[in-house]
Amino acid sequence: MGHTGTLDPFATGLLVILVGRATRLARFVEGQAKTYLATARLGVRTDTDDRTGTVLEPIRPASALGESAIRTALAGFAGVQRQRPPSYSAKHVQGVRSYQLARQGQAVALPEVAVTVHRIEPVSFDGDQVTFRATVSPGTYLRAIARDLGERLGVGAHLVALRREAIGPIRVEEAVPLADLSAADLRPARAVLGHLPALDLDEAGRRDVLHGRAVEAAARRGSGTDVALLWDGELVAVAREEEGLLKPAVVLGTP
Repeated sequence: MGHTGTLDPFATGLLVILVGRATRLARFVEGQAKTYLATARLGVRTDTDDRTGTVLEPIRPASALGESAIRTALAGFAGVQRQRPPSYSAKHVQGVRSYQLARQGQAVALPEVAVTVHRIEPVSFDGDQVTFRATVSPGTYLRAIARDLGERLGVGAHLVALRREAIGPIRVEEAVPLADLSAADLRPARAVLGHLPALDLDEAGRRDVLHGRAVEAAARRGSGTDVALLWDGELVAVAREEEGLLKPAVVLGTP
């Protein structure tokens, strides 16, 4: 078994678990955009950029901020941008997780990385707290958005609640609580690849793919496109298109 994206300890929501041969599909699931519902508290910074950390400074009054200013600041995060990951994160620094170094008291200054915020919008305002929904690229930290929101507003901020609502087309409403999980809840491997175009193979194509041989692309989608290859409705493999051929990258079926 393997999961497809770590959640912060205080977060809730969707976690996709792959089982058996389907664990080979992890990179295709992890590469999809993720949607979160997040709540930031304005006026207070912490060393972890969330509620689990130590307060770094006295509270700065955020009551003078109007909803219009907060909406404008949030809208400014949309699009491609550079983001500095939190010091307390799973990023590696010379082979060591940065949160491990930070907990040892070492100063950690992670380099900025390019991220994409596909969509971000406020949901509600409650005193010094603002709840917003964001759809972001893999590797984007909602804690960092909360931190940077506070910086842009000049009052500081940290994240107090986080819920992952979706990974690509897979939504938390479809999930099963861990305590209720059973073998009957397992879904076909194809279910986690709904974002990929699909091709139904004939028997000859199935044999070729199971032996790692390329098959002809029925429709040109462009080099580098990942395609789910199906036989009788079941996922056989994921292939990448190259020069009109679909070359198996991950094969799940057996000859």
